[in-house]
Amino acid sequence: MTEDYEEYDTLIIGAGIAGIEAALTLGDAGRNVLLVDKSPTVGGIMAQLSKVFPTLDCSACIATPKMASAVYHPNITLSVYSEIEEVLKHDEADFRAKIIQKPKYVEWDDCTGCSLCEMECPVIVSDEFQHHMRGRKAVYIAFDIAVPKKSVIDIDNCILCGQCEKVCPTSAINFLQKPVIKNVRVKSVLLATGFELFDATLKPEFGFKQSKNIITAMQMDRLLAPTRPYNAVLRPSDGKEPSKIAYLYCVGSRDKTIGNELCSQICCMYSIKQSQLILGALPLADVFSFYIDIRAQGKGFEEFYQQARDMGAYFIKGRIMYVDEADNGDVMVKYEDIDDKGKIKEETFDLVVLAVGLWPSIAGVAKVFKGVGLETDALGWIKCPICNPVETNIPGIFAAGCVTGPKDIPDTIVEANAAVSQCLVYIETHSGST
Repeated sequence: MTEDYEEYDTLIIGAGIAGIEAALTLGDAGRNVLLVDKSPTVGGIMAQLSKVFPTLDCSACIATPKMASAVYHPNITLSVYSEIEEVLKHDEADFRAKIIQKPKYVEWDDCTGCSLCEMECPVIVSDEFQHHMRGRKAVYIAFDIAVPKKSVIDIDNCILCGQCEKVCPTSAINFLQKPVIKNVRVKSVLLATGFELFDATLKPEFGFKQSKNIITAMQMDRLLAPTRPYNAVLRPSDGKEPSKIAYLYCVGSRDKTIGNELCSQICCMYSIKQSQLILGALPLADVFSFYIDIRAQGKGFEEFYQQARDMGAYFIKGRIMYVDEADNGDVMVKYEDIDDKGKIKEETFDLVVLAVGLWPSIAGVAKVFKGVGLETDALGWIKCPICNPVETNIPGIFAAGCVTGPKDIPDTIVEANAAVSQCLVYIETHSGST
């Protein structure tokens, strides 16, 4: 054993809802956990959502207590704003990992999260958390309810004016910070790196980034969230309140032309969720959904779909041919109406929302596993046996959540706890501990 190694029972890579749930369960079982994420906060995609389907519970109300519990749990060590450099299996229940903690240029032990530095900073750049619908400063806190709520300096956009340093009441700004390399030894590894949203520019016929009034469903979720960028549902081009909105389903899913024939499972339901929220926020608006099939297979999902219809949402079965922007910023949608004998029709909307699918995000993480490679399936998701959907080809390395394939939040929670049970069995079997 090398003295330079920090030792933990389990390394969890990814601090979204799957990683957080797994860390809390392992921590409550008395295991020491190292929870790593590349972002400066925990919470992942769930922290960005407005509400969850089919109950319409507040997403932040569910996620935030879990986020705080994970950060302050006595058996969980947090390493955010960090990247995994490599993971090497030496023996059963003996994995060595190298982690690089990126410089934040703020001493977090001293930072109080007061945001005075952010208010003073003169540099405005695009805000990733708000999906580029508003700006943020070069020194910033990731979002309003971030955990941990600490500032980070985006050094690539910083002009080194020193204004943040002058106003910081605790002298927490430190432009001399360097990357810190941490070597750890763990008995098991749990992957929970989630998914990537499909890049809608790969389907140019849908007009994303060609028109400001064509947005993704994730951007719409931000418009509907309590911590939204505009304080209202407004279309980006002119700030107009939209009265006619179209949803285009299966963008990046079930599509051979881009090499993804898989259904993303959640797109129908999150679009139906947003339709209901829009009809509540904009009672005079009309919401149209263009779909191939409605896949409402979960508990309460069919009733949720019928509820949207009862609220006045329109559902049109048909394929989209293309979209085009009018001179006034409205968007024309040309489509095939299957229920009307396949007729080709055109309709104009104030705002078009693309229901983008889920794509694998494991490619970068898979490269860090040295020696025996981590197997993925033909589409790029982690390959797991049908009879054990959290087990990878490397004994001692487990996977949970959307890293193994598209799924909703309840299924992600279930899979996280299943992976924890596998971790515990593996540790006890191979390390002899109890």
